[in-house]
Amino acid sequence: MRVAAATAADLNLACEHAGVTYPSRAERAAALEQLRAICIALPETSERPSHGAPTWFIREKRSFVMLVDDHHGDGRFAIWCAAPPGDQELLVDADPERFFVPLYVGHRGWLGVRLDRGVDRDELAGIVEDAYCTIAPKSLLAQAGLLEAED
Repeated sequence: MRVAAATAADLNLACEHAGVTYPSRAERAAALEQLRAICIALPETSERPSHGAPTWFIREKRSFVMLVDDHHGDGRFAIWCAAPPGDQELLVDADPERFFVPLYVGHRGWLGVRLDRGVDRDELAGIVEDAYCTIAPKSLLAQAGLLEAED
């Protein structure tokens, strides 16, 4: 897993001492543009709305990342993404303020990542890359230079 220490600086999310405020419309738009740039840079990736949320697909068929904005009033600005086996439980147990089991797809091992709790660009890129690697066929992983060396 390529998860690094998080800061709110890159996403410009407002934080208070007593807690975290919900990002403004401008902050959410900036985060969407940052996420979009990371996702679209991966081979054969496209974006379209799915269930009312910006979602990124591989070969226009299989989703790997979805941006959710206060989904059903849950108060979270987050992504739901595919995750390698075991990562969901590991990350949720390690930091439940930032990571969670998302509705509908959590039972398939997907991971919820709160963007309103501070995620820098490198960490977000690593999480997206892991999601892509979880779903993409080996041919695309090789094209992207993401295939791990086999023993």
